[in-house]
Amino acid sequence: MKKSALFLIPAVLMIVVSACSPSREKQVSRIDNLEKRLFSPEAFSFDKAKADSLIALYEAFIEKYPDDSLSPGYLFKAANIAMNVENPARSIAFFDQYITRYPDKPKAPMCLFFKAFVYENQLRDLEKARETYLLFIEKYPTHEFASQSQLALMNLGKSPEMLVQEFEERQRADSIRIADSLKKAAKSGRRK
Repeated sequence: MKKSALFLIPAVLMIVVSACSPSREKQVSRIDNLEKRLFSPEAFSFDKAKADSLIALYEAFIEKYPDDSLSPGYLFKAANIAMNVENPARSIAFFDQYITRYPDKPKAPMCLFFKAFVYENQLRDLEKARETYLLFIEKYPTHEFASQSQLALMNLGKSPEMLVQEFEERQRADSIRIADSLKKAAKSGRRK
């Protein structure tokens, strides 16, 4: 009799836990309400505690309803909030989770791009950033972010000062090239 009672305890606990957890509609409502409070125009500043609570609500929903139509969007939002509160490890974990669970969803390419962005700008791991940008270009060569990935690769590791200097040097070279073209055009016009 004691053995059968021991087997019943986990089953009873599962029933109690599932009965105590909020319904899908209640979870969605709680998420909607917290999103409105966090992103309200009346909010004077971004509340990190509310952001963490919202991420926790997203995670709970995704865990309970991984195949729900709202789950990919919630996972993407969780990743972006984590990125914006500068929690790079967590945002990369969310982006990876999205890419793995929902590889055919429209936001999967953006997740890969933002993952590279986080490696580059928040973690300063330029090698991982390079690998991820290259993977993005390989997987999504026609995506609108492919050119941004190419540009990011060209400028990877460069300081703002270096970028300004390169821009100024290109401007000078372009000016010289235009001036030379005008001189050639003027000389060829005089010969006629």
